Amino acid sequence: MTLTPDTAALTPAAAEKILADNFAAWVLDLGLTIESVESADGSGAVLRLPWSDRLAREGGGLSGQALMAAADTATVIAVAAARGGFVPMTTVQQSITFQRAVVGSDVLVRARLTKSGKRMAFADITMTADGTEEIAAHATAVYALLG
Repeated sequence: MTLTPDTAALTPAAAEKILADNFAAWVLDLGLTIESVESADGSGAVLRLPWSDRLAREGGGLSGQALMAAADTATVIAVAAARGGFVPMTTVQQSITFQRAVVGSDVLVRARLTKSGKRMAFADITMTADGTEEIAAHATAVYALLG
């Protein structure tokens, strides 16, 4: 994984500020919080998507749209961790598989960069209901780094 020169470790507080300063209001309405960030070769982030009846689909499970938005957001924080701060970027591709419903539980969204270069970053994202290691959804994402 290639890091830019003079990158410093991204703190959870700095990641929370990136979240607050760089995302659309409706994404912030999801209530995502930063659980942890990891810089350098293990660059990644863990975000918490709190349960909300407002995010549930018919049948009571957490909606796929909320999970996809959470995966996308966690990837931005993982890229920021690798870069030592926020850089302009855009989603090029995101794919997700839903493996089990999440009902009445927060979701931990773990994004880990599998490769990060000068212009592209690739991520693997797993989502689990809080308190279990059983994967509820798995995503992959590709980002173009613009700055």
